[in-house]
Amino acid sequence: MPTEEVLILAMTRMQSGICTAGFTRQPDATTGLRWVRPVKEHDTVLLGDMTDQTGRVVECSDVVALDLKKPRPDPPHTEDWLTDFIYQRPRLLRRLEGERRARFFATHLDRAPEDVLIHHSRSLCLVRPDEVHALFSIDPYSGKYEARIGFRLGDLRLKRANSARGVPVTDIKWRALGRAWLAASGSELVLDGSELAARLQATDIYLALGLGRRYRGRYWPLIVGVHVVPDYEVAVDYDNL
Repeated sequence: MPTEEVLILAMTRMQSGICTAGFTRQPDATTGLRWVRPVKEHDTVLLGDMTDQTGRVVECSDVVALDLKKPRPDPPHTEDWLTDFIYQRPRLLRRLEGERRARFFATHLDRAPEDVLIHHSRSLCLVRPDEVHALFSIDPYSGKYEARIGFRLGDLRLKRANSARGVPVTDIKWRALGRAWLAASGSELVLDGSELAARLQATDIYLALGLGRRYRGRYWPLIVGVHVVPDYEVAVDYDNL
């Protein structure tokens, strides 16, 4: 695959760097468009790798040109592609915004999210949950910060997602939003679906779901992108993700 247009749907925090993923323009019968997760040969992708020549960090809903060299599937992470971040910097082509963005999410939902969440035959999907709730917390002593979302998705039995604590959110922008809200709310903030929608002034909330790398013999679900319609604004402190 040569230099490819990628609609970024995940910019996420990892322990040693970041992870990013999105849709190419290639059609896919199940996901609508083909997912890719740009990776490096040996090292973790870093924030600087997803920074363009102007110094701007790539954001979700950006359409960027990436130099995807060759597939490197690592099941269930079948979407991995080796990418050149050195000689071909990410280049912003345009952004998906407004009504076009709203229509895009509504028409590109995954037809078989159970492939990711239950069968682990691939690792990325875009869904619109039937119910959603959010939790943000920060330990006043250790400073440990957590952002989590619980959700219900059709009749899928997802014990962790359906629990009060939900699953971890690694989305950089969403984590920044939680920090901003906690600054005015104390050390913990729990929001049910109606409260969350009211705060966001949201008509719809879509989730990009992913599987983490193998840990303790399992692939754990993560929320790698929280896509609110209409979109929200928040300042991101890239030194404190």
